[in-house]
Amino acid sequence: MTDSPAGYAVIDVETTGLRPSWHDRIVEVGVVHTDLAGRVTGEWSTLVNPERDLGPQRVHGISAADIRHAPTFKEIAGTMTALLRGRVPVAHNLSFDTGFLEAEFRRIGMATPLSPDIGVCTMAEARRFLPHAPRNLAGCCAVADIPLHGHHDALIDARAAAQLLRHYLDLARPASPWPATLRAAATALWPLCGGGDEPWVRRGVSAERQSHFLARVLDRVPQSAQAVQAGPYLALLDQVLLDHHISASEADALVDLAATSGLRRADLDRLHRDYLTEVARAALADGVLTDAERHELDLIGALLHLPATATETALAEAATRTSAPHPRFALRPGDRVVFTGEMPEGRETWEQRARAAGYVPHAGVTKQVSLLVAADPDTLSGKARKARAYGIPVVTTEAFARMLA
Repeated sequence: MTDSPAGYAVIDVETTGLRPSWHDRIVEVGVVHTDLAGRVTGEWSTLVNPERDLGPQRVHGISAADIRHAPTFKEIAGTMTALLRGRVPVAHNLSFDTGFLEAEFRRIGMATPLSPDIGVCTMAEARRFLPHAPRNLAGCCAVADIPLHGHHDALIDARAAAQLLRHYLDLARPASPWPATLRAAATALWPLCGGGDEPWVRRGVSAERQSHFLARVLDRVPQSAQAVQAGPYLALLDQVLLDHHISASEADALVDLAATSGLRRADLDRLHRDYLTEVARAALADGVLTDAERHELDLIGALLHLPATATETALAEAATRTSAPHPRFALRPGDRVVFTGEMPEGRETWEQRARAAGYVPHAGVTKQVSLLVAADPDTLSGKARKARAYGIPVVTTEAFARMLA
C-alpha cells in the first residue's frame, strides 16, 4: 500500500428523502475520478432502483419509468467498490452522500471504510477557500465561476463538485491541503466484491428502450380456433386509459394479456376500434358531443395508434350500434381510494377532495379498494405493486381530478 491514493473520487447521490434511518434510498449515483491535482480522469453514473417509491420527484426529476430499467444497489456494489477503492472520497456535503452509501452497503451486508472523517467535503472547505460564498453547491459554483446546468442530476452535480475540488487545490498549490486525509484514504481497506463493470442506466432510458406496446405484440402468435376473448382485454384497456396515459407498467400488462390470450396485432386493432366506438357511444348518449369529449376521443385514438380518421369512424358507428355496451370503469359513492407518493398540494388535500366527492380514502391496498391514485403511475411503491397484482387501476392525480369533476 502506497502513502498516496490514486486520486479523488467525487461523489453525488440523489435519494428518495433525507435520511437512511427513515428508509430513504439512493435513486441515482454519480462518480467523477480526478488525479491528485484535480484533473478529471474518468466518470461513471447510473440510476438505481430503490425498490420503493421515488420520494420528491419534483426535486430530483427522476421518473419511475426510467427506474424500471435500473439496477439495484446490490447489483452495482462491485462497481462502486472498484470506483472508490484507493481514492479520497469527495462530495458537497460529504456526510450526506457517504451516509447514504454506507447505509446501502450495510443493507447488503458489506462493511466499508466510508466515513466523513476520511474524505473532503467541498461544502465545509468553502469556509476556507470561498469564505463569502453560500454553502450550497449552486452558490459555491457561482462564486467560483463554475457552470452548473441541470442541478440535482447526480453526474452533473459530481462534475461541479469536482471543479470545486480543483479550484481549492489550485488555491492551495503547491502544498496539499489535506495530507492526513490522503494518508488515511491510501490505507483504507475496502472489501472485495464481484462485478465492477455495470453499464450506465441514465435518465431518459425509458423513451430510448420502450417502443409503443403494439410493436411488442407479435403477429405470429398462433390464432386460436375459438373466438377471441375480448372482455378481459377491453376491461384492462379501460382501466389503463382512465388517466389518458399508458404508463410503462400498464403497457407491459397489455402486452402480457394479449400474449396469454393469443391476440394478434390484427385482433388488437379491431378491439381498439371497438373500444373507441364504445367511448363515442357514451359521449353521444346525451345527444351532444362536447369539445372535451371530442378531444378525449382523439387522444384515445392517438394513444392506440389508430389513424387520424378513427374518431369520425367511431362516431358514425356509435350512432348506429344497438348492441349492449361494454361496461366501463366508474367510481361510485363509498368506493375506497388509496393515495401513494408525494403529490402536488399534499396527500391530505387529495384525501379531503375524495371525501367531499363521497369516496373513502383508505390507508392500504386491499382487494376491496377500487382505485389507487399515484404521483407517478409507474411508481415502485408497495401499494402500487399490490394494486397491480389485484387488478386495481392506478391513475395520476390529474386523472383523479377529472374523475372528481
